[in-house]
Amino acid sequence: MRRRRCRLVMTTAAVSVGALVISGCEAQVYGSPPAPEGPQLTVVAPLGTNAPLPEAPPDAPAAGFTGLASRERQATTEAAEAGAEITAAVLDRNTGELVTNGNGMTIAIASVVKLFIADDLLLQVSKGQTTLSPEDRKSLDVMLRASDDSAAEVFWNRSGGSAIINRVIARYGLGSTRAPGNGRWFNTISTATDLVRYYDMLLAGTGGLPPEQASIILSNLAASTPTAPDGMVPGGIYPQRFGIPEGLYDEPVAVKQGWMCCVGADWMHLSTGVVGPNRRYVMVIGSMQAAGDDTARQTITQAVKTMFPGGRI
Repeated sequence: MRRRRCRLVMTTAAVSVGALVISGCEAQVYGSPPAPEGPQLTVVAPLGTNAPLPEAPPDAPAAGFTGLASRERQATTEAAEAGAEITAAVLDRNTGELVTNGNGMTIAIASVVKLFIADDLLLQVSKGQTTLSPEDRKSLDVMLRASDDSAAEVFWNRSGGSAIINRVIARYGLGSTRAPGNGRWFNTISTATDLVRYYDMLLAGTGGLPPEQASIILSNLAASTPTAPDGMVPGGIYPQRFGIPEGLYDEPVAVKQGWMCCVGADWMHLSTGVVGPNRRYVMVIGSMQAAGDDTARQTITQAVKTMFPGGRI
């Protein structure tokens, strides 16, 4: 967080962590179901560090996509009534169906850019252009799991800053993504659909990153921590289970979250990731809201709950 001043069939509509389980080579983070007295809302990709990333097998359309367009309209309306503008996209990787809420706004993606930083760095490793010391690898893991800004700053500067974004844009064909105008990684601009495309191609291996390197990213996202260090907020930590992790609490998920204050008068929250035990779904949802951070987190989480009541797709 920083503070500042395919194969897609498109359907357009108005779009606490439990225990970390280590089983063989799998690291999984599951959410907690709603408590009896109030809603609780959490991610897992069952990917080991060196596990392959096979395509999900063909399947029938997901039952959870039935009525999703209307639920996205409802979520968008509810968010607007709370003073928030949301952008959302959900992809079924088996069928290629992409459902969005029709808002293609660009957004500064804050810590979600750490995906691009890691992707570019790991591609260099795979090509023998650089190596990671044990300390580097620990920093990479912390950057992805706990959204550590200091690690991102080091890798950003080491790999050429904004050139990282341009290389990732070229490899993944991200037409609406652009490097930050001021050279600060957290001001990288993208859209919900570009980020969905990135995840889909990362999983499919069509963005150029070898499967064993992609697995490093996904296994870290599956072990995402409940909070992140953030020197810009009271107490120095920030809850990062908003949106997908808390809204899809009954699904395994692997997520990268982003947040930023103050964009004008707004808090920006961005929740992105892979959903389902077979990595079938990709979801991205972003919110801009002139409210306190706690209220803004609740709004984006409620939008996910409205789209997927019951905490499942």
